[in-house]
Amino acid sequence: MAVPNYTYLKLKMPGPNDVIIVESTYEHAYDCDVECIEYTEAIVEVETLIINLDRLGSEAPDSKRRAGTFEPTEAVKLVLVNPTYPDDRALRISTTLDIK
Repeated sequence: MAVPNYTYLKLKMPGPNDVIIVESTYEHAYDCDVECIEYTEAIVEVETLIINLDRLGSEAPDSKRRAGTFEPTEAVKLVLVNPTYPDDRALRISTTLDIK
């Protein structure tokens, strides 16, 4: 039973004693419009982030894989940490490193 008039920014509806009129200003209407646009843009941004996170989550490496199990892409040389002590502690050093 309410009748909105967008030109005059008024809403009229029947009340218990007389007609109820709700009024607003153009500034308030503009502020509400800007707020709605910002809210909509935030929702779109969040939805885009959710899609990107889902895509990145599917591309993530297997969590059960151990960190020390990778294979080097170049030739390496094993260098003992302490040559006088006979244990298996050695460093892997690239053979393609510059002298600099």
